[in-house]
Amino acid sequence: MAMSSIPPATADLRLITIDPGHFHAALLQKQQLDGVSREAHVYAPLGPDLLAHLERISRFNARAESPTAWDLRIYAGDNFLERMLAEVPGNIVVLSGRNAKKLDYIEAAVNAGLHVLADKPLILERAQHNRLEDVLKEARRRNLVVVDAMTQRFEVTCQLVRELVNDPAVFGERVTGSPGDPAVRMESVHSLLKRVAGVPNLRPLWFFDSAEQGEGLTDVGTHLVDLVQWILLPDRELSVARDISIIDATRWPTTIRLDQLRQVTGLPLDSPAQAPSLDYFCNNTVRYTLGGSHVSLDIRWDVEPPPGVPDREYILFRGSHAHVEIRQNTQANWIPEVRVLPVSPAERTAVKEALHLRVTALQSAYPGLGVLEFEEGFCLDIPARDRIGHEAHFSKLAAAFLDTVRSPASAPAWEHSRLLAKYFATTEGVALARRAS
Repeated sequence: MAMSSIPPATADLRLITIDPGHFHAALLQKQQLDGVSREAHVYAPLGPDLLAHLERISRFNARAESPTAWDLRIYAGDNFLERMLAEVPGNIVVLSGRNAKKLDYIEAAVNAGLHVLADKPLILERAQHNRLEDVLKEARRRNLVVVDAMTQRFEVTCQLVRELVNDPAVFGERVTGSPGDPAVRMESVHSLLKRVAGVPNLRPLWFFDSAEQGEGLTDVGTHLVDLVQWILLPDRELSVARDISIIDATRWPTTIRLDQLRQVTGLPLDSPAQAPSLDYFCNNTVRYTLGGSHVSLDIRWDVEPPPGVPDREYILFRGSHAHVEIRQNTQANWIPEVRVLPVSPAERTAVKEALHLRVTALQSAYPGLGVLEFEEGFCLDIPARDRIGHEAHFSKLAAAFLDTVRSPASAPAWEHSRLLAKYFATTEGVALARRAS
């Protein structure tokens, strides 16, 4: 790598990673970042989570194509947070790992005058909601940026659904729906034991403690709640008291045998006679209203998927002219597709014309976007270059976050209210499910 391509050791923006426990903590540094110092600091307890993080950064630096040049300064010790607050060697804190302490780290960072990019979720419990609101108010007072990593906003299918749902000519009016026939329905199925090149993708043992990781709704369900708000009621303030009402919620465990737990953690776990398996409470459903529209979410974790089956997701928004959905095509490597389904044969011609007009208007943002027709309705023909994948979503999110850090006044005024609305829905939903179980 030529010396001219290596970024300066110091720059306006400097990264501090605290207690990394998930690969997202390293993804921010997969590429060298313009205006960000190559000298980056890590503060964490000594253990496998820290070592895994350092190995990921080392691989980025050592790869043959476009290697990075991160110069890590590492402090490993039980007093890592106190040490960081005493030194404050940067101005951006990166958080991705144990969720139970996430708000403690955010609060400490904001009080130290630091911007925060945090992987979801920011909180797990309803009792933390008021404290989160206070932290956000303090961040605003200090002109600091606090963002949670909502990567699905950068997924092309979600972006296109947002465009279509907010086009009255295509979608019509938002329908109210009912608890049994919701206006918005989302389903998400993940697997605990995933294999990469035939080898299990290891998870830390603490991942299986729902008090540490969260339940399905408070963990991965955060993305679904965010998408509902972002698509259905974009670019406006939300009020917990006015806009959200939780109807009901459920929870149930996924049972993991000890041999499966050994595979997914890579640990030689003993087998207590009283606990040959683990009941991991990671599944939730919740029904609620947002802005008067009924929403139903279903978040589930299987132990291991059927062969060749990835994580699954289904999204449906119902309008008075057409329904818009994201459905994975099982005949085409499970690729997600955006489908527009007229509510009746009488609506088909008008929806088709409106959809073609909208796709034409979107050519500058999505060149080559097309429309395919089938019996039930229409499917968007999305160019392959726009299907960029999760890690590229994270890169786009990181770039947007850094732009906001450079100009905090550019952050939308309504974003904090929506963040609070989102975490009310997730934490109150789980609290209600626990009371009902």
